Amino acid sequence: MCRFIFYRGEALPLSSLLTEPENSLIHQSTHARERKEPLNGDGFGVSWYVPGRESSGLFRSTSPAWSNQNLRSLARVVESSCVLAHVRAASEGLEVMETNTHPFQRGRYTFMHNGAIGGFETLRRPLQASLSDDAFRALRGTTDSEHLFALFMDEMGRSGDEGGEACNRLAEALERAVARAMEVASSHAPGQGHRLNLLVSDGERAVACRWASSGLEPESLYVSHGRRYLCEAGVCRMIDTAEGRGSRAALVSSEPLYDSGKWEPVPRNHLVMVHDTLEVEIREMRVAGTEA
Repeated sequence: MCRFIFYRGEALPLSSLLTEPENSLIHQSTHARERKEPLNGDGFGVSWYVPGRESSGLFRSTSPAWSNQNLRSLARVVESSCVLAHVRAASEGLEVMETNTHPFQRGRYTFMHNGAIGGFETLRRPLQASLSDDAFRALRGTTDSEHLFALFMDEMGRSGDEGGEACNRLAEALERAVARAMEVASSHAPGQGHRLNLLVSDGERAVACRWASSGLEPESLYVSHGRRYLCEAGVCRMIDTAEGRGSRAALVSSEPLYDSGKWEPVPRNHLVMVHDTLEVEIREMRVAGTEA
C-alpha cells in the first residue's frame, strides 16, 4: 500500500507537506503510523500546478523518498497552490519503475491511488478490453492504479465539459470508474477483495474516495480545512476559518501531518470533494452494491 497528500490553498513551498510537518510525507515513507508495514520505499512522486499552465509539473523517482536529495532541494524552493504527492509501497508482482510511480498525469488531470485491486493480474486484460482506444493507448505502466486512471479518463470523456458543476462531474466520473472496475472484477475474479483510496485533481478542484469491497476496511484517509495552512519555525497548523472570511485551504491525507488541529476521518465508502471555491464536501459514494 502507499501514502499520499493533496493540498489546495495559498501557494506554499512543497516542504510544508514533504519535510516540515512532524508526520510529513517523507516521514510517512519510513514511519507510516496507520499501516502494519511502516515503510513506503518503492519510489515517490510530486505533482504541482503553476498558474497559466494547464498541465502540472511532475517529478517521479523509483528511489525512496527519504534518501532523495533532489526531492529535498526541490521541496525547499518550489511553491504551488495545488500539490499532489505520493510515496509508494508496490503491490506484489508490480514492478518498481518510473512509469509505475504515482502520481499519473494526462492533460490537466493528475491521479494517485492507495490500495489494490485484488486479482489484478487476472483482471488486467479484461480491464484493458473495456477501455476506449484513447485510454488504452495512454497506458505506460503495468499498475492497477494507472488502469483505474484510464477508466476515469474514459468516463470524463463520456461526460464532456457540459452539464453540472465541475467538481460534481469529477466525482461522478470517479464513481463510474470504480463501478466499471468492480463489474469487471465480479465477472473475472469473483471473491477478491479491493481497496481503492483514489484522488484526482485538475488543479482547481479535487475528488478523493475512501472505498473498500464488502468485508474489508479501507486504507486510512483524513481531511482538514480552514482559513490557511502554514508551517512556521517547525510548527505546522491549519488556521480555522473566521466568520467565513479570508482565504481558505484544504488538505486530504492518508495520515494527519501533525497531531494538533482538526483532522476528520473520511467515513468508509465516502467521497471528499474539494470545490474550486475551497468548500469541502463529504458524501456517501453512489456506486451500486457499495455499503457505507
